[in-house]
Amino acid sequence: MMAGIRSADTAPERTIRKGLHRLGFRFRLHRRDLPGRPDIVLPRWRAVILAHGCFWHGHDCGLFRWPRTRADFWRTKIEGNRARDARDRKALLERGWRVLTVWECALKGRLAQGPEAVVAQAAAWLLGGASEGEIRGTIHGAG
Repeated sequence: MMAGIRSADTAPERTIRKGLHRLGFRFRLHRRDLPGRPDIVLPRWRAVILAHGCFWHGHDCGLFRWPRTRADFWRTKIEGNRARDARDRKALLERGWRVLTVWECALKGRLAQGPEAVVAQAAAWLLGGASEGEIRGTIHGAG
C-alpha cells in the first residue's frame, strides 16, 4: 500500500505550483542540495514552500487522526516525520532561506480556503518579508 503513496508531485503541490506559475512566479522543484528537498524553491525570493499532507506530517486538524491499527508503528513514523520537518526547517532558516508551509487542509476538507485563496496568500507571503509562514484550513470561515 505505502509504495503507492507519492512524496513529490502531490495534488496540493501541483495546485500551488500551477497558481504561482499563473501569477508569474518561477521556481525549481525538489532541490536535492537543500535540507529536506523542499517541494517548491523560489531562488529569486530566497524562499521555499513546503506542501505538507496533514496525515503524513501529523497536523493538528480535522484531516488527521491517529490510526487505530499498528498504533506504535504509526506513532513512530509520524513523530519521526515531525522531527525531520523541524530539523529541515531550522536548517533552511539557518542557511538564509524563508520557509512557508502550506497544509493540505487549506486546500481540502470542510475547512478548506480554496486554491485561489491559498495561492494569493502564498504570493503575498513571497512578496512580503516574513522569514516563516503557514497556511492552513480556516476555523469556521475565519481567516
